[in-house]
Amino acid sequence: MQVVCLDLEGVLVPEIWIEFSKRTGIPEFSRTTRDEPDYDKLMRFRIDLLAQHGLKLADIQAVIASMSPMEGAKAFLDGLREKFQVIILSDTFYEFADPLMKQLGRPTLFCHKLVIDDAGFVRDYKLRQPDQKRHAVNALKSLNFQVMAAGDSYNDTGMLSAADAGFFIHPPASIVEKFPQFPVNHSYAELRAHFDAASARLLATVKG
Repeated sequence: MQVVCLDLEGVLVPEIWIEFSKRTGIPEFSRTTRDEPDYDKLMRFRIDLLAQHGLKLADIQAVIASMSPMEGAKAFLDGLREKFQVIILSDTFYEFADPLMKQLGRPTLFCHKLVIDDAGFVRDYKLRQPDQKRHAVNALKSLNFQVMAAGDSYNDTGMLSAADAGFFIHPPASIVEKFPQFPVNHSYAELRAHFDAASARLLATVKG
């Protein structure tokens, strides 16, 4: 049995914080896990920046409500789910994701939660589990699933390393240079072809 694990932002939907940066006109919000490998440092920076500008969870949710998945993402995901079980492993938050998950047909999503105060401000965040993407892949493998994975950022590399087959899609050049072991894909069609080829190789190892 085989499972595909995918990152969300930058893979199936646009980067939420980059879109928020555009809408607010605050360039500092455009910093993402593509730029900062330390997730806690990045989130503390974002929370402080929100407080500095008096922005609430509702302000972020209003931007997300107007966003759509990337072109072709829904069809790509639907096609994968015809052949594989698919799990989205993301460092986004349940308070953000629902409008986009609805548009994607509500695939299974593992992510984190925000801590919101009574006034609606983001005060903290709670990880579902540190390094959750890698742990999720290892847990699936312990259940005798063969796991393939794809992502685009620093925080995906643990997942890609743990998977039986890991791939980049649309990664920045700086990350590709640091992790040349992961094949790079520039389209959903290319990634699907890599998944299908990897699936056949993995199945052959079981039959052998």
